[in-house]
Amino acid sequence: MGKHDDLYKAAALLPAIGDKGALLVSGTDKPNVMTIGWAMTSVMWFKNLFIAPVRKSRHTHCLLETHGEFTVFVPSGDMNQVLGICGTISGRDTDKAATCGLDLVPSTVVQVPRINAPGTVVECRVIYKTDFDNDALDDAVRMRYYSGDDTGNMHTLYFGEILAVHEQP
Repeated sequence: MGKHDDLYKAAALLPAIGDKGALLVSGTDKPNVMTIGWAMTSVMWFKNLFIAPVRKSRHTHCLLETHGEFTVFVPSGDMNQVLGICGTISGRDTDKAATCGLDLVPSTVVQVPRINAPGTVVECRVIYKTDFDNDALDDAVRMRYYSGDDTGNMHTLYFGEILAVHEQP
């Protein structure tokens, strides 16, 4: 097995994440499931990375700050309704996994659980994070994604070292 095999597997998921979205899980005692539609993969510091942007206002942001681990699940089938619910309801008030009937099971490497359903799971440990700088953004991007009240609700980029990638039947 090559040193970048997991990176190639994770990178191959990016078109599906951009088209349909994926589910990011963080937290251990009360894990939260959040829909993501933006992601990146990279090699930095001789490590394979999955980079997930999470807005500071999201419950998942707090969980990532506390636990420093996450899993990403990219479904192989239609989960549009689940992706919609997990992208609109706050995990502060609702157990989204229970609401959506998602089966959370122990991950193979990280302490954060993974979604047990047909698809691909990426397990990550945060090794770096950085906040978006509103002043450094291109004006068109700022106007489209961070206008009005969103200027104080920028994303934090979580650089997760890819520890495992596996497909689930």
